[in-house]
Amino acid sequence: MIKNILFDLGGVIVTLDPAQAVARFLEIGLKDAARRLDTYTQSGIFGELEQGVIDAEQFRAGLGELTGREVTADECRYAWTGYVKEVPPRNLDALLRLRGDGYRVVLVSNTNPFMMDWALSDAFDGHGHPLSYYMDSMYMSYRLGVMKPNADFFRRVIASEGINPKETLFLDDGKRNVEMAAQFGMQTFCPVNGADWTQDIYGYLK
Repeated sequence: MIKNILFDLGGVIVTLDPAQAVARFLEIGLKDAARRLDTYTQSGIFGELEQGVIDAEQFRAGLGELTGREVTADECRYAWTGYVKEVPPRNLDALLRLRGDGYRVVLVSNTNPFMMDWALSDAFDGHGHPLSYYMDSMYMSYRLGVMKPNADFFRRVIASEGINPKETLFLDDGKRNVEMAAQFGMQTFCPVNGADWTQDIYGYLK
């Protein structure tokens, strides 16, 4: 019986628009943005930020070196949040409904401080609620110091939550991430970015 549901943020709760993110980084002066950005696993200073190796200020300074000019924190936030196409209300309603049904709903995301500044603000859902309003607990790569699909990410979540993987459903739009979750014995669901999973999920909860 499934008791816990682990949700990825980008591509599952939030619909991603990678092209818009690339365009915004180009706009602020990162000429090779298309090469440096990856939808699922970042590298260079982008990966270092999401893994917690560097902080937001160090990333801002590093991006300034890459662009050849001073970049502000607001510009960094503007560029990173370009990944967000929309936050479908149906997804948020589903999270609340699942919690109401007694499931433990947990965020497990490769993300960074700039994205979470937005997600944890009252602007997240357009109705004054941050992402935390919809979650029982949250695990972000930059705080854990490790990124999915690294097995240590999953070990730390399992240990911290005290959950049984066999009683857990993991939703992520990244194939490598769901493959790793399955190795731990979790049930997995890999919806396509932007797909409506709100009804299909019940097939996995039976």
